[in-house]
Amino acid sequence: MSMNVQPDIDFIKDMKEAGGDTLKKCFQCATCSVVCPLSSDEDPFPRREMIFAQWGLKDKLVGDPNIFLCHQCGDCTAYCPRGAKPGDVLGAIRAYAYKHFGWPAGLAKLASSGKNLPMLIGIPAVVVFVMWLISGGLSLPTYEEFAHAGYGHFFGHWNFALLAKNVFFIDLIMLPTAGLAVYASYKGVSAMWKKMAENAGVGEALYRPSAPQFVKEFLWPSVVEIVQHDRFKECVTNKDRVRGHLPLMWAFIALLFVTAYSAFAQDVLGIFIPSLHGPMSLWNPVKIIANVAAIALVVGTGILWGNRTKMEADGQASNTFYDWFLIWMIMGVGATGIAAELFRLIGIVSLGYVSYYLHLVSIMMLFLYMPYTKFAHLVYRTFAMAFERYRDSAYVKNPLNEE
Repeated sequence: MSMNVQPDIDFIKDMKEAGGDTLKKCFQCATCSVVCPLSSDEDPFPRREMIFAQWGLKDKLVGDPNIFLCHQCGDCTAYCPRGAKPGDVLGAIRAYAYKHFGWPAGLAKLASSGKNLPMLIGIPAVVVFVMWLISGGLSLPTYEEFAHAGYGHFFGHWNFALLAKNVFFIDLIMLPTAGLAVYASYKGVSAMWKKMAENAGVGEALYRPSAPQFVKEFLWPSVVEIVQHDRFKECVTNKDRVRGHLPLMWAFIALLFVTAYSAFAQDVLGIFIPSLHGPMSLWNPVKIIANVAAIALVVGTGILWGNRTKMEADGQASNTFYDWFLIWMIMGVGATGIAAELFRLIGIVSLGYVSYYLHLVSIMMLFLYMPYTKFAHLVYRTFAMAFERYRDSAYVKNPLNEE
């Protein structure tokens, strides 16, 4: 069967800038496919993807679920006799895919380059500062007020019982940001799913699963597999990444719970129980969970930071903005959150307020750039795993036609 090869030169250029500059060293020995736990005789991964990348076949690669299933464990890079670093090449392809599927395109392009770092930090910094200015909360509280309210009056205070002023302004910042991230992720994943179906020759399904069926049979099993880190544990060369990813994952889950609880307790129950407003006691079980999660966030990120540094020093990975930007953002969220808590406990108002401001900026950055950075694998990999199950299901393949 013949194939019309039309290489995309811009794609190859982007991929090299994202850490795939070693691609030209590959001479198709297939060592990477031999050592990769995802590879099989029918699916020689990542050798096939390295061929497509050398040919510049962008459409083949951005619609290949294997690209998103790769955990970049480093086995292929460690055993490559030519130093082609297939793991970095695949990471660069994912970085390109997030930009390719990103919506809006301008924001996706902005988040793809380290040259834009001042603007990437500046946009959330200006938004939070302007809201802080508008709210009238710029004047620092007294030591007594700080001890009583913590950061509950960061954006000022009013006597409207149904909604605290602080929460109103935080919602005004974070809810549209999170909404944009969710919608952009939906647009990106939808486009990716369509391209994967096209490349896999899935065509029209025999019959479509309902939304509950899709979640139960394809999406939920994928989430469970990710939480258990089943494929991650198959990696050999870089097993330490699991030690960093697990505390990070559980920290995010715990902090999501704490945030939801805090919002409900202070802004729903707080209407009837005013004592719920203000800082939680250090011995409150939810506060304990929050503090443990914050420490886990910093520890997990620190492990990944050290692991990434070691891989680069050993020549097993390239130094790229794509890989480091997410590490910086997560560390920023954890470090500023812990700093704000410590300064509140010892009563240093000025440093506490600066730390809390930086904490809000860090959180907004994490939300705003989630669909376009390495954090996007959280969504794209989940749906790639779901597609992997879907394409082999009875919804697509008629079992009566199977030999």
